[in-house]
Amino acid sequence: MEYNSSVKNRIKRMEGQLRGVLKMMEEGKDCKDVITQLSATRSGLDRTIGLVVGSNLVECIQDAQDEEKKEESINEAVQLLVKSR
Repeated sequence: MEYNSSVKNRIKRMEGQLRGVLKMMEEGKDCKDVITQLSATRSGLDRTIGLVVGSNLVECIQDAQDEEKKEESINEAVQLLVKSR
């Protein structure tokens, strides 16, 4: 699977958020502010997982030659979503 620039940019944004959280912790910022940023990062990660799994599912279904393969691909995608929770 190829990951487009949009997905990569999301990951880079989260990376920056996590670095910001570390800086906040080192500076002794209020825990509510730290939790807010951690929650934002988690939310971004959850959305990114959904995008990756969704794209993978579409790709697998398009590549599937028969109904059995399509069903297998759908089940695999569902398991990836469940695993990510």
